[in-house]
Amino acid sequence: MENGSNGMGKPIRRVVIAGGGTAGWMAAACISKVLGKRLDIKLVESDEIGTVGVGEATIPTLLNFHNLLEINEQEFMAETKATFKLGISFENWRNVNEDYIHSFGLTGTDHWTAGFQHFWHKGRERGLAGDYGDYCLELRASQENKFAHLPRNGMNYAYHLDASAYARYLRKFSERFGVQRIEGKIVDVSTSALSGQVRSITLDSGVDIEGDLFIDCTGFRALLIGQAMGVGYENWSHWLFNDSAAALQTSSVRGAIPLTRSIAHPFGWQWRIPLQHRVGNGIVFSSRYVEEGAAIQTLLGNIEGEALMKPRVIRFTPGQRREIWKNNVVAVGLSSGFLEPIESTSIHLIQRSIIRLMQMFPTSGIVPSDVAEFNRQAWEEVEKIRDFIILHYKVNNRIDAPYWKDARDMEVPASLQHRIDLFRETGRVFRIANELFAENSWVQVMLGQGIMPYRHHQSADLMGDEELTHFLGSIKGQIDRTVAGLPSHQAYVERYCSAPK
Repeated sequence: MENGSNGMGKPIRRVVIAGGGTAGWMAAACISKVLGKRLDIKLVESDEIGTVGVGEATIPTLLNFHNLLEINEQEFMAETKATFKLGISFENWRNVNEDYIHSFGLTGTDHWTAGFQHFWHKGRERGLAGDYGDYCLELRASQENKFAHLPRNGMNYAYHLDASAYARYLRKFSERFGVQRIEGKIVDVSTSALSGQVRSITLDSGVDIEGDLFIDCTGFRALLIGQAMGVGYENWSHWLFNDSAAALQTSSVRGAIPLTRSIAHPFGWQWRIPLQHRVGNGIVFSSRYVEEGAAIQTLLGNIEGEALMKPRVIRFTPGQRREIWKNNVVAVGLSSGFLEPIESTSIHLIQRSIIRLMQMFPTSGIVPSDVAEFNRQAWEEVEKIRDFIILHYKVNNRIDAPYWKDARDMEVPASLQHRIDLFRETGRVFRIANELFAENSWVQVMLGQGIMPYRHHQSADLMGDEELTHFLGSIKGQIDRTVAGLPSHQAYVERYCSAPK
């Protein structure tokens, strides 16, 4: 029997990763580093199949992944031509010509009864406080185009990186731990009539690759989880209108800034990601509101430098697989679902799936309760991220285009509406357990999109004007002094991790 009565299957010894790219090679790197001595790990990919390549901006959680793998940061950054990232600049999102930054790190100092935003709100009412961002080190450093590593991890940061170079870097890393790469296109998937599990995948060369556990990194095609396992897809396009993207690369015309730029247009938004050797560009749009040709022309009309390629169009459906792990197939990356890259969460979700799999790795056989728990955690995590992304569209003051009016008028998930109402009415934000985005992220985006709370916590009223002025001024003063002593971001990158010419 392929499955015993106690739910235990056969021991997992052979792992097959179907597909390369960022998802495939991140999976290979982590599994081989931790369990490579006990497993036979094969990765199948085709040089003829391109990767989506839009996941070039990251969030600080990637540092944790690299620490687990003991990756040398300077070596990694040089090989991937990476730069540092302190946040995302949202331009024209709240309204045309109104911008804000969602930065990493913390803003101000919280009291145990209330977040810093309550004291800032009181200071604004009394004319004693500057912009909310004045009290965040990462935001102020990004405005001044500065960066440095600070003692005790005093500056929170992430990376802009070349996705193709990152996959190559992780391939070399993985092969040192025994991963075998096999070139070929997957043309068939063989499953067991008895258990429903995948037995093997067949390549265009006629070779069959057998395995005990299969990691589906085949992108939007979802050859294993979708086609072979028949797992359905939850479509979220009624909340997230965008269904297309066009990407291209341009030459650099200025020093790299430590910000991802997100520039809103009447039918979507555009990204700019500065690397050491080029700039990644793209436009994310809804085909319901603009024709593809017009979207591409808007992108071409809003780039700097020489275009190094023709725009490459990507079609997608925002949403999530109803199961991420089914039988002996685990979906990682785009095969599991897609949330547009507005908050740079694509690589994070790859990382989370891999780490969750490692924590529940079925060494002695696949256990149904593990599979159920894996799927429950994955769904809860992505739903919270989904709500955070919808927030950017729901809360806006733009009256120039139907796209933005329809987004403002749509009914959003009750979980998100509660957060919006709570902040608007009380200024409070409560982080849910294991949620990616911290309270400060929600505050920055809700304030940035135009929600000003009606009231603040009474703890702030216990401070008189003189005490409140000193409290706010000491935070801002310390940040100003720190930023003044930082080198420019470009100079720091050149000194710390310059890529070989």
